[in-house]
Amino acid sequence: MEIKRDIYLNRLIKRKNNGLIKIITGIRRCGKSYLLFKLFYDHLINLGVPEDNIIAIPLDDYDYAAYCDPHKLYEYIKDRIKDSKQNYYVFIDEAQYAISKEEMKNPNIPIRLYGVLNGLLRKRNVDVYVTGSNSKFLSSDIMTEFRGRGDEVHIAPLSFSEFYPASGKESQDAWKDYLYYGGLPHILEEPDIESKNSYLERLNREIYLKDIVERYGIRDEAGMEDLMKILASDIGSLTNAQKVSDTFNSKGNKGITMPTISSYLAYLQESFIIQKADRYDIKGRKYIGTPSKYYYTDLGLRNSLLNFRQYEETHLMENAIYNELIYRGFNVDVGVVETRISENGKSIRKHLEVDFVINRGSVRYYIQSAFALPTQEKKDQEQASLIRIPDSFKKIIVVNGTSPLWRNEQGITFMGLYDFFLNENSLNM
Repeated sequence: MEIKRDIYLNRLIKRKNNGLIKIITGIRRCGKSYLLFKLFYDHLINLGVPEDNIIAIPLDDYDYAAYCDPHKLYEYIKDRIKDSKQNYYVFIDEAQYAISKEEMKNPNIPIRLYGVLNGLLRKRNVDVYVTGSNSKFLSSDIMTEFRGRGDEVHIAPLSFSEFYPASGKESQDAWKDYLYYGGLPHILEEPDIESKNSYLERLNREIYLKDIVERYGIRDEAGMEDLMKILASDIGSLTNAQKVSDTFNSKGNKGITMPTISSYLAYLQESFIIQKADRYDIKGRKYIGTPSKYYYTDLGLRNSLLNFRQYEETHLMENAIYNELIYRGFNVDVGVVETRISENGKSIRKHLEVDFVINRGSVRYYIQSAFALPTQEKKDQEQASLIRIPDSFKKIIVVNGTSPLWRNEQGITFMGLYDFFLNENSLNM
């Protein structure tokens, strides 16, 4: 089964032969290798690039284990480049395997892989692509090491617009599966509920948790797992390290300090398991700081952590909308609008929330996620923050189901969930 991932394929095609190292990042099993080794490989072949001119090295494959040594990796690639007048394309999959734990942990130790990649860049007929499942690979002064020659393409699990046609189901059934099992591509190949559940549970324990524990030398594996479950329970809620620490303390676990929790949160973000949305004061035009919101990159992994017992469609829908906005290339924050209301004859300040403030360049939108709008009171509640925003950028409420598109007197657009997810131009409707 071939799954179209055109948005990412086009991003790679646009960057082809641009003189930079294309760095494809994303959570494990989200489709990085498929994008590079299948979709982009086929694109090059269709253009007439000879197979021998595509040098593909999957470092997580035992047959290529020797090339986790950067020196051997460089020698192998150099030996494959036979003709200085032809273009060669180098694919290095899971490049973090060529970075030792000592190099990863100690910023004073130069990372030898960067030298290999910079060396390849100096060959004018070589175009380099690497994938990595951990942003530490990027964050260890990579732009300094590459001197501005790294170009990141971040890939996520399947968006609903990618998942739906591949599922072979009606939109409503596909949506239920998507919220429940998430968008890791292989989930579509698992034949039944038991197999899907088992696959996700196995990934959580044997891949994601194990990888984080080993990569960062975490001694309290149970504490990290508990933190992941706390965040999974609280998607869509404001939180910070102090609040999480209080949760641990309330459960009698006082062995995990707040600094440790802050580190654990950073590790989960660096591994692309969660993403953080900061709070933004819309009227004051400034970031507020903590608390923030955390969303799971994949809903199936989130549900699996909780043994599929905490299925709250309101919060899952909000998480899915967040992921969709990131997929479309927007910067996403949580909005706050300060207003004054009269209560018991007194004027008091109140902070109203806008689920998402998004922008891409000079374009901005304000978006609310609404599972249902059964009454006028509920409609008024959802649009209360939007009508108090003092600018003319578009304001949208995404409603669960197949609600028709309409716009009210205040200029707020209401659109159904399927219109939002399945039309790439939905924000401009």
